[in-house]
Amino acid sequence: MIVEHIAGHELLAGQETALAADLGRTCALAARCQRDLQSCAAAYGELFPARPFDPAFFAALSMVTAFGSPWASPDELRAVGRASLWIFAVDRLVDEVAGSRAEVEALVAECLAGAETGPGGDAPAVVRFLADLRDDLSAAPAFADLWPVWLDRLRRTLRAMVREWRWKEEGAPVSLDEYLDGADGCGSSFVNVSHWIRTGDPWTVGHIDELLPVSDEVQRYLRLLNDLATRERERGQGDANALAFGAGVAEVTARMNEIRDRCLTLLEPVRARSPRAAAYLERQIGFNTGFYGLVDYWGEFERA
Repeated sequence: MIVEHIAGHELLAGQETALAADLGRTCALAARCQRDLQSCAAAYGELFPARPFDPAFFAALSMVTAFGSPWASPDELRAVGRASLWIFAVDRLVDEVAGSRAEVEALVAECLAGAETGPGGDAPAVVRFLADLRDDLSAAPAFADLWPVWLDRLRRTLRAMVREWRWKEEGAPVSLDEYLDGADGCGSSFVNVSHWIRTGDPWTVGHIDELLPVSDEVQRYLRLLNDLATRERERGQGDANALAFGAGVAEVTARMNEIRDRCLTLLEPVRARSPRAAAYLERQIGFNTGFYGLVDYWGEFERA
C-alpha cells in the first residue's frame, strides 16, 4: 500500500490503520514462518546448534521471508524459508566445520547425489534436509519445468563454496569481478528458484531464463552488502569476503550502487509481466539494506 502524505506531513487516521494492518499481517506471517523454521531445524537436530542458530536467527530469517512476499500464505512461504535455512546450514558446515577443501568437496558430492537420487540410509542431516526440500517442492505444478533449473542452481551454489575454499587456501588477491563471478556461493538465486517453483505465476515459470539474470544481479548486490556489514566477524573467522581479498570499501560501495541501478532497470520489463516477481526481488535489496544497517543474521559462533 502506498501511503501519501497530506499537508503538515500528517497521515489520515484511516491510512495509519490500514498501514498498521498491512504490517501486522506481515509480522504474523513472520511468526508463522518462524515456528515452521524452528520445527524444521528441530528435525535435523545436530545440523542447527544453539550457537549460532539462536532465537534471533530464526526471527530474522522469518522476517526476510515474510517481508519479501507479504501477499503470500504461510504455506506458500515454507519453501523459500526452508531453502534459506538449508543454505545457512551448509554454509556453516563449509566455513566452520570442514577442515580441508577435500572435506568440502566430499560434502558437495554427497549433497548433489542426495538431491539427484535420494539420500542413503546413513546420509548426514544436511543431505536428508536437502532431499526433503526437493520432495516438498516436487508436489508443486511448476516442479517438472523448473527441476533442472533448481538442480543447476544447487550445483552452482555448492561449487562456488568449493571455489571460496580454494581462494582462501591460495591466499592470493581475488579481483572484484572474479569474486562476484562466485556470488552463487551465497545461495540467493537457488533460494529464489525454490520460491518460484512453489509460488511462481505462469509468466515466471515460463520465462525463468529472463528472470534469473536479474536474480543473479540481486545476488551479487547481497553478497557485497553482506561483506560490508560482516567484515569484522568474517575477518576473525577467515571467511571469504571481498574486502579480505583486496577490494576497498569505496570500490565495493561503488559496485553495489552500479548493481542496484542495473537491477532496477532490468526489473522494469519484469514488473510489466509479473509484478510480484519484480517486487520480490526489489524487496530483497531494500529489506537487507535496512537490516544489515543494524544487525547480522547469524548469532554468536561457538569457539574452541
